[in-house]
Amino acid sequence: MKWLKRLILLCAVLVAALAVVPLFISIDDYRPRIERLLADKLREPVTIQRMRLAGLPLPHVVVDGVKIGKADIKVGRIAVTPDLLSILSSTKVIRSIDIDGLVLNQRALDRIPLWTRPDPKAKPAAFTVQVRAITLDDVLLQLQKATFGPFDARISLSASGFPERADISARDGKFRAKVIPSDGKYAIEANAKGWRPPAGPPVLFDELQIKGVATTSDAHLPDIRAKLYGGTITGTSSVGWQKGLQVKGAYQVNGIELRDLVPLFSPQTKLSGRLTAKPVFSGSAPSAGQLQNVLKLETPFDIRDGVLQGIDIQKAASSLLSKDSSGQTRFDTLSGHYALDRGTQRITNLKVASGSLAAEGNVTIAPSKALSGRINARVGSGKLASATVPLNVSGTVDSPMALPTGASVTGAALGTAVL
Repeated sequence: MKWLKRLILLCAVLVAALAVVPLFISIDDYRPRIERLLADKLREPVTIQRMRLAGLPLPHVVVDGVKIGKADIKVGRIAVTPDLLSILSSTKVIRSIDIDGLVLNQRALDRIPLWTRPDPKAKPAAFTVQVRAITLDDVLLQLQKATFGPFDARISLSASGFPERADISARDGKFRAKVIPSDGKYAIEANAKGWRPPAGPPVLFDELQIKGVATTSDAHLPDIRAKLYGGTITGTSSVGWQKGLQVKGAYQVNGIELRDLVPLFSPQTKLSGRLTAKPVFSGSAPSAGQLQNVLKLETPFDIRDGVLQGIDIQKAASSLLSKDSSGQTRFDTLSGHYALDRGTQRITNLKVASGSLAAEGNVTIAPSKALSGRINARVGSGKLASATVPLNVSGTVDSPMALPTGASVTGAALGTAVL
């Protein structure tokens, strides 16, 4: 058993050496030179707080407090673990690069393609570097109008340096995605539960599944499924970004309750009921911020068993001499065709049915949220049971009004005089 004791003793000596030797070797003296080299390469100021060697669990270099640009990129800690056996070969192998506390803002994301572009004037390197794996923990993306993260990522690389697989997961466990390269494309699969997207209205997805394929210039997502607000959405989307931003898609919406969803898009609008629709949309703009101004969308829609707050169509049709149409309209069905074109919304073939009330018409919503249009209403009880009353729609989305037309008011006044 002497050989076993000697082996244990040897292992203990090696572990002790790996733990103690870095205490006597300082690489922080190379920090200013490395900062200058990185600054020349990126054409941005680079600062590093500290560099040191560590021996356990494997020998590695630790870099603390990295900043690039005007705090466009901040990194709390980077650990680089080399393959010591490859040091003497022409290909230097790095087992892993572990990055902790990475923060990227929008300016950094826009400039990364420039930083990684090959320099045609650069001299060929005397050796090549091969990275096997990249690990990112506690990453935060600070976009122009949203923040994504914190999340973790695991990226494995091939011998040629191309990603073999990437796994991304939010730190709260609500979002997971994986990307697998194949034949110049990237297979994408994402899953989320109890998740709100980082951009746009804070819609809460009970469940979300996305499958598709992406390239360096576009992405096609033929399988999108979601459960939210008591209903479901299924459909397909495509996104292109080679020249500006282009989007298009088609969806099937079934049974979504609008009571809590509508205020996320229009805080002052109160509408409830179960929505069924088939939206189709498309748009093309130089940037994402301009897309909303050129987006086109249209869909038939049908809302069941709901309430429209802010306007009482039945009161407006029954009280012709009154200028007050405030209140609420309860309906069994509210249907029609909705179209959005460059900020202007049009609702045509609008039909409202609820017990004694039946109404139909057209309404336009301007980009300023101003309302215009006409509704023909019939109330099936009282003295106006067989009359059709035309109502002018005006006001705004936040404060709608439906008042009788001039002819309707005149007729009501004459009727009152005769009585």
